Amino acid sequence: MARPIVRWGVALGAGVVWWWAVLRLAFAPGAGVLEGAVAAGGWGLSLLPVHCVPRARAAGALAVGRWRAAWGVTTASPLRRSDAGSDPS
Repeated sequence: MARPIVRWGVALGAGVVWWWAVLRLAFAPGAGVLEGAVAAGGWGLSLLPVHCVPRARAAGALAVGRWRAAWGVTTASPLRRSDAGSDPS
């Protein structure tokens, strides 16, 4: 029971700090680097995919190595390079 309360409290507190920074940047003439860093950091965190699941549980996920096999790329064969025209003598 305490975990959800703490989680919501942290989320609410972070949201309040973020809004403080954004509003201070917009309306206060003395806003500076701290407010900009908080606002940019909060916006950057909003871009993170928070609803990710492991590949094994994801619906429609591709198996490991499927694209590599489809393109015919193997890790066992070395890269081949032509030596034509590279004679140092």
